[in-house]
Amino acid sequence: MARILVDGDDVVVRLSWWQRAAASRSDVRAPLTAVCRVTVEAAWWRALRGVRRRGVWIPGGWSVGTRGHPGGTDFVALRPGRPVVVVELRPSAPFRLLAVSVPDDAEARATAQRLIRSSPRIDTSTRYRQPVPVAEETPGGSTRPALPR
Repeated sequence: MARILVDGDDVVVRLSWWQRAAASRSDVRAPLTAVCRVTVEAAWWRALRGVRRRGVWIPGGWSVGTRGHPGGTDFVALRPGRPVVVVELRPSAPFRLLAVSVPDDAEARATAQRLIRSSPRIDTSTRYRQPVPVAEETPGGSTRPALPR
């Protein structure tokens, strides 16, 4: 099972050997200065955004790999029935969101608190995740005219 931890000045998603094979990559790293918000989701599927890009996706089962959306790319290592620690990152980071399932609620809260204490630039304006940007609202997004309401 993947673990999320702090290693020096980085937040690291440490993947198991089979998750590395499934995601076709090694551990995921992002600078702690890029962390803007850390939340815990009770429902694993709420951490999924966008469409799958690379990795293994078993419907109703494991989800390991990257997902793309108009705001960037997310990395997920999720397992149904487990809480998820969700780390939102600033645009300078390699991913916009890291989502990792943990065994239970107590570990989810402890991991989130550890990340919040270690991150120097946490946004505390809201405790909820921000929505995925809409293509028409992002620089370089779709130039299609909006549909009339």
